[in-house]
Amino acid sequence: MKKSERIRQRETISRVLAYIRPYRLKIAVMLVFAMITVGLTLYAPVLIGQGVDQIVGPGQVDYGRLWKILLTLAGVIGATALLQWMMNLLTNQVTYHVVEDIRGRAFNHLQQVPVSYVDQSQPGDILSRIVTDVGQFSDGLLMGFTQLFTGIAAILGTIGFMISLNGSIALLVVVLTPVSLFVASFIASRTFSMFQVQSEKRADMTSLVEELVGGQRVVQAFSYEERGMERFDRINEELRTCGIKALFFSSITNPSTRFVNGLVYTGVSILGAFIVIGGGMSVGQLISFLNYANQYTKPFNEISGVITELENALACAKRIFDFLETPPEEPDDPHAQVLEMPDGSVDIDKVSFSYRPDTPLLQDITIQVKPGQRIAIVGPTGCGKTTMINLLMRFYDVNAGEIRVSGYPVKQLTRDSLRRNFGMVLQETWLKAGTIAQNIAYGKPDASREEIEQAARQAHAHGFIQRMKDGYDTWIVEDGENISQGQKQLLCIARVMLMRPPMLILDEATSSIDTRTEIRVQQAFEQLMEGRTSFVVAHRLSTIQTADRILVMKDGNIIEQGTHEELLAEEGFYAKLYASQFAQS
Repeated sequence: MKKSERIRQRETISRVLAYIRPYRLKIAVMLVFAMITVGLTLYAPVLIGQGVDQIVGPGQVDYGRLWKILLTLAGVIGATALLQWMMNLLTNQVTYHVVEDIRGRAFNHLQQVPVSYVDQSQPGDILSRIVTDVGQFSDGLLMGFTQLFTGIAAILGTIGFMISLNGSIALLVVVLTPVSLFVASFIASRTFSMFQVQSEKRADMTSLVEELVGGQRVVQAFSYEERGMERFDRINEELRTCGIKALFFSSITNPSTRFVNGLVYTGVSILGAFIVIGGGMSVGQLISFLNYANQYTKPFNEISGVITELENALACAKRIFDFLETPPEEPDDPHAQVLEMPDGSVDIDKVSFSYRPDTPLLQDITIQVKPGQRIAIVGPTGCGKTTMINLLMRFYDVNAGEIRVSGYPVKQLTRDSLRRNFGMVLQETWLKAGTIAQNIAYGKPDASREEIEQAARQAHAHGFIQRMKDGYDTWIVEDGENISQGQKQLLCIARVMLMRPPMLILDEATSSIDTRTEIRVQQAFEQLMEGRTSFVVAHRLSTIQTADRILVMKDGNIIEQGTHEELLAEEGFYAKLYASQFAQS
């Protein structure tokens, strides 16, 4: 293992220990139980040896003494089982509490990372880190707690009991057995990087499956099945290859250590037999010693398996911690104000922005929007229309210039209060798994059924909702896959109708609605936009002809602005766009 990898591994272990530290009292109790359990387990061979020594030969059995030994042995076994159960119970509690803490922190961190991180990451990779990697980490940690501590205690305790029986044989065992640990350590040092690659490939697989399952209709519509299978087969083959390598190295650990331990056991048997013949120890003591030799080697085998699992767990933990180290969204200014009762004015002053430093997008944009104005933004794909919306909502911060809402620079306002005063209906719909009523009330969970139904009527969604089997209590699967695209968009519109925010953002809000319904929804929007500052992003120019001002964007610049009639009279870029949409065929 390279030095840099060892440093990263130590850092990962240190962070894992930090999560375990709050549960140190339970771990201390668990360790006490482990020590007692190991002590009782090691006392059992002594009783077995004593029992054997009561059987001298035919007719020479001390049954009285033998029964006492057997009853004591039964009590030791019963107490060991009870303590092991209690120790496992504590182990599970600590493990799952730690996993709960890590997964909870990872999910909370997901809510704090900037939108740019989510935009630039594969959704499947994020899901894999929070769900799959935490699960793998849990399994490794559970095995570590269960077997690592008891294994170490068993090794130390066995050495003490063996020395008390015969120092020379104990020395032989102590000298030879650690060879198996060195073998295990040598192999484990080469598996960490392989398990790390396996975790990454598993994340690629999750991303691909999530992509293909989520877009199954598009996959079938464009006959992408064969190419999708090719991508799946390629990633699956890569996952198989790295998985086999990791499994091969991890699987040879146990046989290697067992081989070494078998040699040790054979050596103890031969040496012990000569000592018994010479009168140095009894047959019962030799049997006890062989039990100890076997018990002494067993923890080494378990620890070698634990090391392999811990390597996998640490590889997963590293991916989790890498995610947790992602810089969160820049926090609100400590003196940020809460935006209450905004007047609706928006000033965009010499704003420049780009997603990547080497690719300029918006350049020196200046707009003054008065309260209650309806601003339409039009232009070809990629000109920066949606980017303007992202900046208004502070999903991204400007590179230069300033945006002010109601006279306050948006950086001096809390993000929550700023976004709460904007209502958004986007081209891409999103619905959660739940009832129709719950989805409409997503932004206002305490809304009454009457308010929900009123919002649905205004969005012209009440009719199709009533025709559904359970009405407003109809269950919608995740992302609304059991209703049509148009119905999903109507529910998203109803969601904003319920909120009635002071400012609106409509980004192609009626793109999936038929013409007749669109006319009705436009009437509802007219009512909703009355007296409210509104930003409307549109490709269909018929929907924005009544806007107070139309901003025409191209290549990140506003090249024209004015009313519909003024822009047509200029016979510029907007006039050409309009003519292209309404040209007679």
